[in-house]
Amino acid sequence: MSRPFAILAVVVCALIWGTTWFAITLQLGPVDPVVSIVWRFGLASLTLFGFCAATRRPLRLTLSQHLAALGQGACAFALSYAFVYAAEVKVASAVVAVIFAALAFVNLILFRTISGVRASPAAWIGAVLGVVGVGVLSAGQLSGAGAGVDPGMGVIFALVAVVASAFGNWFAWKGQTAGAPVMGATAWAMAYGTALLALYGLATGVVWRIEPTPAYVLSLLYLSLFGSVVAFGLYFSLARHRGYALASYISALTPPIAMLVSVLFEDARFGWTALAGLALVLAGQLLLIRAPRV
Repeated sequence: MSRPFAILAVVVCALIWGTTWFAITLQLGPVDPVVSIVWRFGLASLTLFGFCAATRRPLRLTLSQHLAALGQGACAFALSYAFVYAAEVKVASAVVAVIFAALAFVNLILFRTISGVRASPAAWIGAVLGVVGVGVLSAGQLSGAGAGVDPGMGVIFALVAVVASAFGNWFAWKGQTAGAPVMGATAWAMAYGTALLALYGLATGVVWRIEPTPAYVLSLLYLSLFGSVVAFGLYFSLARHRGYALASYISALTPPIAMLVSVLFEDARFGWTALAGLALVLAGQLLLIRAPRV
């Protein structure tokens, strides 16, 4: 993957995921979050299977590839998003977006600890700059944005979601090392994650329904097709060719976009600290893009 395409993939994913934090809030209401996630990734997986079939991309996986996809689906699409939606019930979405900026750093630690995958010093510095930059960017807003039903538990849920996402990335990497095709493996991973959440919903007796309002239906379609199919397709393709540290740094670029969405739709206001933090985030992004793969 060329550097210009990698940059384009980062920008597109950041723009999509930067707006999904607000879209998720439109899913919260009468419909149980688990049900909304099942609809989201169920539709996304069907779309990806259809895309692979139409473009004749391979869908058959070996046993080891299926096991990796199962782990990826359980962590990245079931556990992570279950805790993301639970966190947004208790704390403002901007706080969850900020916490997810740590994903690049957690990925570096996880890959280094479990699999001995090394990263260059520039990648480590870039990841740290992203975490610090988003923290500075949000320092003046977190106290106000954090007000919610139970902000403490909301933060804990978001941190669990970050760790689950990192393990999801690791399982995706295991599938990659086993030779799994990226689109086919992602389709299976979403299907596995959907199935696991559906089983959990059945076991806990959730009510299976769809809220027949334009806000819910349109946000569901946006989260399924753009927030899941397009964004995750680009994300895992980028991760395979440019490394998971760079790909996961997208989570450090989404908070500024999420804050811009808050300005446009929630009448939020941000000061000069936002500009300083944004400069740090972009500096970290530049380091990660230019960092040599080790």
